[in-house]
Amino acid sequence: MPEPGQILGIEGTAWNLSAALFGDDLVALHSSPYSPPHGGIHPRDAAQHHASAMKEVIARVLTEPAAVRAVAFSQGPGLGPCLRTVATAARSLALSLGVPLIGVNHCVAHIEIGRFATGCADPIVLYASGANTQVLGFLNARYRIFGETLDIGIGNALDKFARSKGLSHPGGPLIEEQARKGDPVDLPYTVKGMDLAFSGLVSAAKDSRSSLPDVCAGLQETAFAMCVEVTERALAHAGKDEVLLVGGVGANARLQEMLRTMCEDRGASFYVPERKYLGDNGAMIAYTGRIMLDAGVETPLDASQVRPGFRSDDVEVVWRAGEDDRAFHRAGTMAGGIARGAEAVVTVQGADVKKERISKRYRVPSLDRRIIAERTRAEARLIAAARRAGVPTPVIRDITEDTIVMEQIEGEMLKHVLSVATVREAGSMVGRLHAAGIVHGDLTTSNIIMRDSRAVLIDFGLSFVSPEIEARGVDVHVFFQTLKSTSPAFPELKAAFVDGYRASFAGADDVLVREQEIERRGRYL
Repeated sequence: MPEPGQILGIEGTAWNLSAALFGDDLVALHSSPYSPPHGGIHPRDAAQHHASAMKEVIARVLTEPAAVRAVAFSQGPGLGPCLRTVATAARSLALSLGVPLIGVNHCVAHIEIGRFATGCADPIVLYASGANTQVLGFLNARYRIFGETLDIGIGNALDKFARSKGLSHPGGPLIEEQARKGDPVDLPYTVKGMDLAFSGLVSAAKDSRSSLPDVCAGLQETAFAMCVEVTERALAHAGKDEVLLVGGVGANARLQEMLRTMCEDRGASFYVPERKYLGDNGAMIAYTGRIMLDAGVETPLDASQVRPGFRSDDVEVVWRAGEDDRAFHRAGTMAGGIARGAEAVVTVQGADVKKERISKRYRVPSLDRRIIAERTRAEARLIAAARRAGVPTPVIRDITEDTIVMEQIEGEMLKHVLSVATVREAGSMVGRLHAAGIVHGDLTTSNIIMRDSRAVLIDFGLSFVSPEIEARGVDVHVFFQTLKSTSPAFPELKAAFVDGYRASFAGADDVLVREQEIERRGRYL
C-alpha cells in the first residue's frame, strides 16, 4: 500500500510548465504553457518562461508543504535549458522540504499516467507528441521501443507544415479542423518495419498545389495511418491485446478513431486517457514519482543531472517486477492452421500457405488499395529475387493483387530460438540480401524462421531495391531495435549478427557505421 502523503511533480521538458500533487489520486494540477509569438519553440525562450512562471505554478498546487513526502521532476528527454530550469527548482524544493528527490523519465510517465487513468494493464503504447513518436511495450522488465520516428516527431511534422501555410502554433488542431472539410490527396507513405519517417510526407504536402483542406486531410490520413500500422505491427509482434494512446497528438479525434477501428478489427481493447493527461502535465510526473518511490526508487542529488536524450528503455521498471512475457512467446504461432499478422492472414493449404492481405478500415479506401497492391507485387518479385541471390525464401506458387500462395516454411521464429548461432546465421543471410541490392524493410525477429540450422527470410511486403547505404543501415537498425526489445542478451547477439553479416557482405562495415549514426540521431527534435 502507498504510504500516506503526497508527491509533488514538476514537468517542463518543452513548451509546458506544469506542477501537480498526487496522493491516492490527483489532488491539484496547474500549468503555464509557453506560446511563441511566431515560429516554433526556442529552448532558451521556453526556459526563461519556465523560470519566470515557476514560483506561481508551484504556489498554486503546494498549499500544504508538510503533506509532501517527495518531489518528482522530469529528468528527460527534453530540451536542455528547460530541463535544467525544472531540475534546479525540484532540487531546491526537495532540500527545503527535507524529502526525497525522484528523477522521472518523461516518456515512461506518459505511459504510467495513461495506465492509471484508463485502467489498462499491459498495452502496446503509441506515444505521439510534438517531439516523439514511438511504439512501446513492456517486455523483459523495461518499456521497450519497438519502433519510432527516424527523423521528426508527428507533432513537429504537423507544426512544420502548419507554419509553411501561415497557420499559428500549435498547428495540429488547425490541421484537424481544415481536414474535416477536405478530401485527402495522395502523399508519400513511409513505414520501415515498425519505424516510420515524416520528412518526405511533410515536404510533399508543402509542395502540393491542392486546396489547403484537401492537403490537410491527406497529411493527417497518411501520417496517422502510418502510426496505426506500426502500432498494429507491434501488437502482432508482442502478442498483446491492449493499445494505449498517449501524448499531445493523442487528442486528435481522427487518430483516436483510426486506432479504435484497428483494435476492433483485431479484437483488442483501445484506451485513451482524458485530455488533461494527454499532453505534457505535472500529474504524470507526480504519479510516476509516487509508484517509483513506493518501489524504493529515489534519485540522489549527485545523480540528478538532466538527461536530454533519456530513453524509456534505459529505465528499469521495478514497480512492475514479476510480470511475465508469455504473450510475447505465443505471438505469431499457428492456431488451427491460421495465423494473423499485422497486415495479412496466413492459412495453411497442404504443403503451402496462402497469405492474403486484408483491407484496413482505418485507412481511406484509395490509400488502402494502393498499399495492398504495391506490397503484394513487391513481395512476390523480391522473394524470387532474393532466392536467386542465394537467400533462403519461400517458393512462390501463385499471386493475385492481394494474395500470394507460397511454400510453407516449417520451423521456429527467430525470436523464439535466439542464440549466438541462430543470430549469426541470420546476419549471414541478411548480408547476402544486401549484397544483392535488396532491402528487406521489415527485418524483425518475427520475420526470420529457423529451418533446421538455416535462416529463412519471410514477409517481404516492405522490401525494395536500393544501393544506398542509408537504406541498408535502416534495415540493420530495425533488426537491432527489435532484437534489443526481445532479449536481455542483446550485446552478444548483436555481435553474432555483425560477425555473420560481415562474413557474407563486403560492404558491411560501411553499413554498420551508418547504423550507428542512425542510432545516435536525436529523437527529441
